[in-house]
Amino acid sequence: MDSAAVLAWYDHHARELPWRVSPADRRAGLRPDPYRVWLSEIMLQQTTVAAVKAYFLRFTALWPRVHDLAAAPLDSVLREWAGLGYYARARNLHACAQAVVRDHAGIFPDTAAGLQALPGIGAYTSAAIAAICFDERVAVLDGNLDRVLARYYALKVPVREAKEALRGALQLAVPERAGDFAQAMMDLGATICAPRAAMCLVCPLHDGCEARREGEPTRYPIKPQKAERPVRRGHAFVMQDAAGDVYLQSRPAKGLLAGMTEVPTSDWGELSGDPAFPLVADWRHRGQVVHVFTHFRLELDVWSAVVAPDGLETGWWAAPEALGGEALPTLFRKVLAAAGLD
Repeated sequence: MDSAAVLAWYDHHARELPWRVSPADRRAGLRPDPYRVWLSEIMLQQTTVAAVKAYFLRFTALWPRVHDLAAAPLDSVLREWAGLGYYARARNLHACAQAVVRDHAGIFPDTAAGLQALPGIGAYTSAAIAAICFDERVAVLDGNLDRVLARYYALKVPVREAKEALRGALQLAVPERAGDFAQAMMDLGATICAPRAAMCLVCPLHDGCEARREGEPTRYPIKPQKAERPVRRGHAFVMQDAAGDVYLQSRPAKGLLAGMTEVPTSDWGELSGDPAFPLVADWRHRGQVVHVFTHFRLELDVWSAVVAPDGLETGWWAAPEALGGEALPTLFRKVLAAAGLD
C-alpha cells in the first residue's frame, strides 16, 4: 500500500473537523489535544460525524478540559449525551475522565497499551488516540478502513473473518506520520471509498486496488449473513398531573440505558399482554413506538393519563417545557412524542 500517496492526498483534501489538527498546522508544530481526540472517538463509536459535531462542541464548551469533565456530575453528562445512543459510552466517558485525573494527573497515556487500560477504551480507540496524538506507528482499523481494505484486497470473505490479517497488512503500511495516515485512511473511507459509491478515479490507492481492477468495487466488503433480530414488546405509561407536569424516573444503575431518564414501562418480553397500569386512571392508548437496539427490536404501546400524584414517590415531575433538559434517551423521547409531548 502506497502510504506516501495517501498522505499527499490528505495534505490537500483533509476534512475540517472540530477535534482535528490540520496537516498544515501539524507541520507548523501544533499537536492534537488527547482530550479532544479521545472525546471525539468515543462519541463517533456507532455514530456519524454529522451527528457528533454538535455534541462535541457542546461538551467542550461545558467541559473544556478533562479535569472539568471528571468533576461534572454523572447526571449532567448523561443529560448532555441524551440522543447519541449507546449510553454505556457516556458512563465510561465519565469514569475514564476521572481515572485520567486521579491516576495520571490529568495527562492521557501516550501509548496504545497505556490508553487501553483506561475505562471504556478498547483496541480501536486506544490505537486511534495513540496514532493521532502521539504518532505511535500502530494500525488504526475502523469500519471505514474495513471497507477500504476489503476493496483494496478484493477480500472474498466477510471482514470479521479476516480482521487480524487486514490489521497486519495495514500495520506494514503505517508511516512515520502515523496520525495523519490514520486520519487520511478514515477520510478515504468517508469521502472516496464510501459504502454505496467508489470514486476510484480520484483515489490515491487506485493503482493497487484489486476491486477496482475487477471493475465492481462496491461488491466489497462481502456481507456476513445476519441473524434475525428478536422482537420484544411492552407498554409505556405517560402520566401528567393536573398542571400538565410529566412523571419521570431513573432507570436502574446497571443494564440497558442505565441511569437514564424514562417514563414507567412494563417489562419488555416476547409478548406484551394486557397493560398493568401503575395507577387507576382514564388511560388512553396513544399508538405504538418502535425502537431498534443492537440486539433486538422493541415495540412499546404508549398509554397516557392525567393522574393524582399520590403514590408516585420514586421519581419526579417535570414541566413539559423542561423535558428537553432531561436525560431522556431517544426511545423515551419517541414515547413522549406519541403522547403529544414533543
